[in-house]
Amino acid sequence: MHADAPPLAGEVAEYLDHLTVERGLAANTLAAYRRDLARYQEFLGSVGVVRLADVTDRHVAEFLAWLREEVALAEASIGRTIVSVRRFHVFCVAEGHTEFDPAGQVAPPRAPDRLPHALTVEQVQAILAVPDGQDPAGLRDRAILEVLYGSGCRVSELTGIDVDDIDTERRTLLVTGKGDKQRMLPIGSHAAAAVDAYLVRGRPAFSTRGQATPALFLNARGGRLSRQSVWTLLRRAADAAQVPEVHPHTLRHSFATHLIEAGADIRVVQELLGHASVTTTQIYTKVTIDHLREVYVTAHPRGR
Repeated sequence: MHADAPPLAGEVAEYLDHLTVERGLAANTLAAYRRDLARYQEFLGSVGVVRLADVTDRHVAEFLAWLREEVALAEASIGRTIVSVRRFHVFCVAEGHTEFDPAGQVAPPRAPDRLPHALTVEQVQAILAVPDGQDPAGLRDRAILEVLYGSGCRVSELTGIDVDDIDTERRTLLVTGKGDKQRMLPIGSHAAAAVDAYLVRGRPAFSTRGQATPALFLNARGGRLSRQSVWTLLRRAADAAQVPEVHPHTLRHSFATHLIEAGADIRVVQELLGHASVTTTQIYTKVTIDHLREVYVTAHPRGR
């Protein structure tokens, strides 16, 4: 496989050929399969999975969460995408490419009933401390991580931020989410300071390498930073901090979980996350039971 080929490139190409030649599917149906599997490949690449043999059922479950949180697909579209992935893996087993079907136990989405993986405050702090904050790339990476955790925005929303969207003096951030809906978010002093340092000593070094762009976070060529690049730097920082199980949406989940555990009103968290329904946000109240039990044991006279 070519070094730049997406994960599972050979198997996906073979499956699409099968759908075209042997199944004779209509062009629109084939286009939907191609789009669904391209998203799957994009996600697998973001978490470092390259070979079919390395895909686990956890990866497929995380992909489902990614479709909801990062890509912000409608539930019907998520369901169709998961069905495409399940059929692809059934094909791979039938063709003898693997003996294990990682998607077999992952059903199309229903209302979420458990909290996605969140880090401890100490783990987040360890990740945020990794970028050295001296060279332009370090300044940029630190600002990115601080904004992700400090605002709870999606990676896709972060890469869409322009310079004029953030006010470090007032500590506010304007992001554009699902359906082009905008929301104003507060950011903390740490995120504001990190962005200020990047704007003064980091971004100018990147902007001179490309054409003028309003994007806040730039790549080495002076263009807007991609989601893939953000996922890569997050994974690199997590590895350096020796924090396992970090995925593209982990800092967002951690942001929400830490707010709920500290007593934040669920409807405030809903607004911060940009959830259309509070039902989606309520998932974060279900995994704080350990925190609630700790408070109960400490505070109740007969709790021990």
